Amino acid sequence: MKSYRRFFGAAGAALLISFGCAGTVYVSDEPPPLQVEVKPASPGPHAVWIDGHWAVKHGKYHWVKGHWETEPRGTWVPGHWDKRPRGHVWVPGHWSR
Repeated sequence: MKSYRRFFGAAGAALLISFGCAGTVYVSDEPPPLQVEVKPASPGPHAVWIDGHWAVKHGKYHWVKGHWETEPRGTWVPGHWDKRPRGHVWVPGHWSR
């Protein structure tokens, strides 16, 4: 660990511990039910609605609002919370071809 701190500094070491080494952040509590959002009008013909979702920040769930994105090519695969033996983990959405 000390070699990581020398190379990345204290902040970089904290990020490596939180995300880089394990690669996955587990949450013991199940996420709250999804919030109902009013989807605004589409900004254009190639816009895709990305649903809002619960994210964890400082150990607490907070709502990330849905938004429109321009479709790059492919299909949007929504993110979701997955229950695993060590807890709940967020699987981010992504574009697939």
